[in-house]
Amino acid sequence: MLALNPLSAAPYTGPAASGLGTTGPATTGPRIRVMIADDSAVVRGLVARWIAEAGYDVVATAANGRIAVEAMARHDPDVILLDIDMPELDGTQALPLLLAKSPGVQIVMMSTLTTRNADISLRCLALGAVDYLAKPESNRGVTTSDAFRTDLIERVRLFGSSRARKRGPGLSLAGSATPAPVPPPKPTAPIVLRPKARSGVSPRVLLIGASTGGPRAVGEVLEKIGSATLRQFPVLIVQHMPPVFTAVFAEHLGARTGLPAAEGKADERLQPGRIYVAPGGRHMGLTGAAGRSDVSIRLHDGPVVNFCRPAVDVLFQDAAAIFGASALAVVLTGMGSDGTGGARALTEAGAAVLAQDEASSTVWGMPGSIAKAGLAQAILPLSEIGGALRNLLTGQGS
Repeated sequence: MLALNPLSAAPYTGPAASGLGTTGPATTGPRIRVMIADDSAVVRGLVARWIAEAGYDVVATAANGRIAVEAMARHDPDVILLDIDMPELDGTQALPLLLAKSPGVQIVMMSTLTTRNADISLRCLALGAVDYLAKPESNRGVTTSDAFRTDLIERVRLFGSSRARKRGPGLSLAGSATPAPVPPPKPTAPIVLRPKARSGVSPRVLLIGASTGGPRAVGEVLEKIGSATLRQFPVLIVQHMPPVFTAVFAEHLGARTGLPAAEGKADERLQPGRIYVAPGGRHMGLTGAAGRSDVSIRLHDGPVVNFCRPAVDVLFQDAAAIFGASALAVVLTGMGSDGTGGARALTEAGAAVLAQDEASSTVWGMPGSIAKAGLAQAILPLSEIGGALRNLLTGQGS
């Protein structure tokens, strides 16, 4: 058992903390610094070991939010894994205080899969957390879940690497050291935009695919399109999320847009002015004849696609076959390349596909894959996507 002091922000002193016994990849340059805030000593111990074995530095652990806030100036983490339910000062209360002390810190909320925690996690994203991580309900589940461990380490790597490079070795919140110079980016192949989709075909459906960073991005895009325009079209969304979270996510979108929003149901007929969110753990596609108006939701539990279920590709490919050039799609922030195959099918059918740009994306994986494949009619910052989609939907952008 690891000796971690639950009453203080204790640094991890396990075998990998000094670089000995590290099983993770060798690292060059500044190492990622992680703080773990969780009221369970078992969780803190296990997660600390995993992170150290992956080759990253656990600089502190904390049993509640107050201890984590007090530890910020001493330990300057790049990533904080922040549990929601903690005594004295919980994760939601600690979040704004942590961000105030270090605006650039990357905070990942951790919570068990309950409706309440899903709601809180999504609210925390709106307040500045970069992502959420669904935690098994019991300590035994945490111990035995390879998926939880893999997802956790991937988030530490993903969110910690860019901040660690900016921080440089030895840089603290007080700025006591000079940041290491950041090497210039390697030259990449130029991005080629796809020619505009053929004119004369009006959109009949809006498709949205997103993953990491998506909940906040999707909400902003829909809000900027405006409810008056959205009432004229069915909106189908695949957001990579676990079960429970997707139902709550739909509720949040409904509250934000003033439109009916819910998880899609099997055989539910598409109607304009409704938002359909793919249920967590199930693929959401479409069924119906090309050119017909009676198109319905298709749900199934088939194999994962691009390591995902639900997968954006499943929705996009069905939409390409049924709607063809009258589909309009956008791919927002997210890791991986889900959506690229479906975007290719859509563009070959004459539909327009837009992608979020790198600078405004939490992770430029999915939209970057679309852009690099030459499938995007436009690559836009998040702030401009809603307006561009509104113009295309209303015929002003053709």
